[in-house]
Amino acid sequence: MKLLVAGSSEVDAGKTTFTAGLVERTGVRGFKPRAGNGFWYDHDDYRRAVETGRLYGKDAKKLAAASPGEVRPEAINPVHRLWMPVPGGGKGLLGREERAFLVDRITPPAGEDRYVVNGTVNVPEEAERGLPLDEATVVEALPELNDLMARSHGPALDALGERIESREAAIVESYSDIARPLSAFVPDAVAVVEPRRCRVYDGERYAKACDVASGSAHEGRLEERVGHVTDLLDPAASVTLPALAGEERADLGAVASAYGEAYEALLSTV
Repeated sequence: MKLLVAGSSEVDAGKTTFTAGLVERTGVRGFKPRAGNGFWYDHDDYRRAVETGRLYGKDAKKLAAASPGEVRPEAINPVHRLWMPVPGGGKGLLGREERAFLVDRITPPAGEDRYVVNGTVNVPEEAERGLPLDEATVVEALPELNDLMARSHGPALDALGERIESREAAIVESYSDIARPLSAFVPDAVAVVEPRRCRVYDGERYAKACDVASGSAHEGRLEERVGHVTDLLDPAASVTLPALAGEERADLGAVASAYGEAYEALLSTV
């Protein structure tokens, strides 16, 4: 059984709460292939990680803690990106308005963490002190970064995809509003989460719609956005999600109970 959780909005869709509750409900390990956090908006999480010489975010940490066994966030999240806001600074190295990439962490299977640093910006002092960036690869232009991503990020993600494929069951959470975080991943069922609603899709049909969307003229992207994919499909089910208080979101048993109807709809689609 392979399940995918995606979100229809870039931020605060509720993917990780939904995924962690699903891990609690099923006892199946969760994976977050790609993730990122911000130096400014997620500063506490950033500080906690780099002060221990590591780089990961709260989403991967939550899924690792929810998953059975002893799981490091880096083991389920091979690619993590740290961002920095750049107010009024125009487009950064990756062409994102008012946001610059600072550091990437790539964790290959059975290997040590590797780091990539944006040489066009100043890396925060805490990251300089806490992370082994003296050995990091420095990039200063987009072609350099693209080439490096093909040689390092891509193989790390491919290796995770093979691990997921070899498992009897896995739950994969996407990032931002990207339709699927691993291009070759064909889930059995998909939950598209947004505030107050979960839509459930047949996994094979969803994967085919991803292939169709990637060949469309929307943006010429290799990564398909959820909205472009769901525009091509009718959901197998649509379930209203209740609002949860902070203490309820922190209690995975409470999440599993509150989202029970959505989980039943998802599992019955497999």
